[in-house]
Amino acid sequence: MGPLAWLYARQRLFSPGLERVRALLARLGDPQGAYPVALVGGTNGKGSAARALAAILEEAGLKVGLYTSPHLVDFRERIAVQGAWIPEGHLRALLEEVRPHAEALGASFFEIATATALLHFAREGVGFAVLEVGLGGRLDATNAAEPQLSIVTNIGHDHLEVLGPTLREVAREKAGIFRKGVPALTAARGEGLLALKEEARARGTPLSVLGEDFFVEGVCPLPQGLAFTLQAGGERLSLKTPLLGPHQAENLALAALGGLLLGAGREAVARGVARAENPGRLQRLPLGKGGEVVLDGAHNPEGAWALRAALQAHGLLPSALVLGFSRDKDHPALAEAFRGLGPVVLTRYASPRSQDPKALLPLFPGAHVEDEPLKALEKALALAPRVVVAGSLYLVGEVLRGLKGLPPEERWQ
Repeated sequence: MGPLAWLYARQRLFSPGLERVRALLARLGDPQGAYPVALVGGTNGKGSAARALAAILEEAGLKVGLYTSPHLVDFRERIAVQGAWIPEGHLRALLEEVRPHAEALGASFFEIATATALLHFAREGVGFAVLEVGLGGRLDATNAAEPQLSIVTNIGHDHLEVLGPTLREVAREKAGIFRKGVPALTAARGEGLLALKEEARARGTPLSVLGEDFFVEGVCPLPQGLAFTLQAGGERLSLKTPLLGPHQAENLALAALGGLLLGAGREAVARGVARAENPGRLQRLPLGKGGEVVLDGAHNPEGAWALRAALQAHGLLPSALVLGFSRDKDHPALAEAFRGLGPVVLTRYASPRSQDPKALLPLFPGAHVEDEPLKALEKALALAPRVVVAGSLYLVGEVLRGLKGLPPEERWQ
């Protein structure tokens, strides 16, 4: 079995905790200690914030490692240095090096992926690493690194079966990436924010809150992106980004202020935000005969409502929708957010985690059903020239693979 197939075979192993990943990293020489780290967690928007922060630090002259999840088309997307994915040969060699230690410890897919990324960054001599937290924070494998900055974008209704059942409990898990004396930033609100503040006080973490300590103003949707102003510490910084959706202003404000706290200048911050990308999040792709597909993960209620607002703000309605959800999501709440946007084709992605689209029909009266995502896209394009594919990043990834002529990839993580 090849190294990547071996890794994928471990996707069903899931047991939260830091003991195994710490032991694995120790066997590998503790590579996470070779460079400073920022941890970026939260329910939604953490990928955008992490990618923008990495771009800002690169513009400031640092060699930056970026670890994100999940990938869309190619596993190598998860591990990048200066925006370049880990080369195939390097990935294979590192996995072979990690494999005997991982097997001895019973390490999971995500623990192995994280250790491989941290080892690659050390070997490449990065000056800084930005790590997107996978699930929660306190027991996530990325939390084995000691951050110089922690970001929690927001607190929403997702993974409640693991982290919940209430937003306060979710927030406490996310706050596990806080450290004593290490600055932390958040755009959380309400009950989740109250819990983050409690945790920050208990841990001695200086926490800055969007809307209290720094502000986003003048959010203006553009045809190809977004403009907004960050106000922090008496300074105002006008920023533009190619990312779509008014909600991205908050994610990018966190990255921008994080960059400033880590020593990036105003110009580096502006340049980094201006080139920040996040594939699969309101990603527009032209199709033949004047058609267009808009791809967005939107796998929880908050994400779905943000997608709805973004489609309205950028004039991307009416559209047909291709929707597919994981079994463990809040399907009624997702259906409410998507209701009335256009005709719906229900589908599934190639994993036992995917919900049977026929079971979703009561929530989407009159919807079409097509098990294969590309056929679902074709059916939707017959209903409208623009199609929004949403409900799961795994579905988005499978559509992107299909458009590139690649076969489906069974995904759990």
